[in-house]
Amino acid sequence: QVQLVESGGGLVQAGGSLRLSCAASGRTFRFDGMGWFRQAPGKEREFVGAIMWSSGNPYYSDSAKGRFTISRDNAKNTATLQMNSLQSEDTGVYYCAVALRWGIFALAKSYDYWGQGTQVTVSS
Repeated sequence: QVQLVESGGGLVQAGGSLRLSCAASGRTFRFDGMGWFRQAPGKEREFVGAIMWSSGNPYYSDSAKGRFTISRDNAKNTATLQMNSLQSEDTGVYYCAVALRWGIFALAKSYDYWGQGTQVTVSS
C-alpha cells in the first residue's frame, strides 16, 4: 500500500502562484511515477502532469506547459507541483497519484493509488 497526502491548495488571485506537495509513504520503493490530475465541478478528471520517479523527467499537459513545474525529492518521497500564472480555469481539486509501473502517464487508469485531493481556487 502507498499512502499519499497532498497539501498546499488554497485561494489565489488570477496571475498568482501556488505550490502543491504530495508526500508518499508506505510501499514507496515500488512505484515508477507520480502524476497530478485535477477535477473541476461538473467536469471529468484531467491530466496535469507527471514525473518519472527514477529519472525525474517531467511530462505536462498542454495547458500546464510553460506555467507548471513538477519536481520530486527521492529522499523524502515527495513531489511538488509549482503552479504559476494561474487562471480561473485552473480551479479544481488537485490529486496526486502513483503508478506502480510506468505506463500511459496521462491516463488516470494508469495509476494505482490516489491522494484525497486539495482544493485550488483561482479568483478572477
